[in-house]
Amino acid sequence: MSRVLVTGGTGLVGRHVIPLLLARGEEVTALARSKAAADDLRSLGAEPVAGDLTDAASLDRAVGGAAAVVHAGAVVLSRGDWRLYEATNVTPTRVLAHACAAAGARLIHISSVAVYGRKTTYDGGASSVTEAFGADRPLFPGDHYARSKREAEQALWDVARATGLHAVALRPCVIYGPGDRQFAVRVARVVRRGIAPLIGPGDNPLGVVYAGNVAAAVVAALDRPAATGPFNVANDGVISARDFLTTFAEGMGVRLRLVRVPRAAAWTAARGADAVLRLLRPRAPMTTLKTAVQFLANPNPYVSARAERELEWRPAVAPREAVLRTARWFAAA
Repeated sequence: MSRVLVTGGTGLVGRHVIPLLLARGEEVTALARSKAAADDLRSLGAEPVAGDLTDAASLDRAVGGAAAVVHAGAVVLSRGDWRLYEATNVTPTRVLAHACAAAGARLIHISSVAVYGRKTTYDGGASSVTEAFGADRPLFPGDHYARSKREAEQALWDVARATGLHAVALRPCVIYGPGDRQFAVRVARVVRRGIAPLIGPGDNPLGVVYAGNVAAAVVAALDRPAATGPFNVANDGVISARDFLTTFAEGMGVRLRLVRVPRAAAWTAARGADAVLRLLRPRAPMTTLKTAVQFLANPNPYVSARAERELEWRPAVAPREAVLRTARWFAAA
């Protein structure tokens, strides 16, 4: 039995990773910045370790004695400025990388396909973005999240080159599942009303991945200590935008009516709204309207073949079942 430290243990991925690690017989510790978080982690079966992503000393202490670290902690959506994203997403990744290198621990970093720059990733169509796409493409102005995930990975690889650290960066697309506070919660709010917009025909494979399947990729990476580098974890099956919404409604027990919105009209409206918001709040993070339209109207461009080949990643939950589980959780909640 070895000890694994998890950051972001109360988040969406962390809540799925911890049970998988415990089922394997691992001793799991998890970073907790409050008593409420510590109590939540204990309920999941993890031993809380007091600390905060923005406190480098606490991160160093938490890594001590761990054979591996799963770094899932991050800020995704916030009205904070770049300094918040840098302090929460970039700097802690660098600190953890140094700490893991010093301790001889393996680091599994939960990154994001946002590193590719969300401005051009859909240009090539379905299955066009592999790890070779590169993380030097242009970003939308104010896209603090994408910039922070890109710079966090750059920091990780800088430390790995300098120290010999063996690290893996998993790059999921939009993650969903029970307890989701970003994407699925918004879907649930719309579906509850019984009417939802559908951009375009809705037959595009949606760029989503179930949190439990991301957790399975973490375990696969831990099982292959020689594997290093970035891996897309963005194709755990195919489900269209239309089927995602109708299946979600089925899971919630809601009769749903879909309203078609032409893609061109949705994009024009999103661009206009984003432009107005940028004028009103020039220093705020990028609004998500344009990226939301891109995501909802285009086929999933990401390819996960490397993870399937080198990590032998096999998603454990099929898309329909994953959507139903998520919707049922929200219906009960």
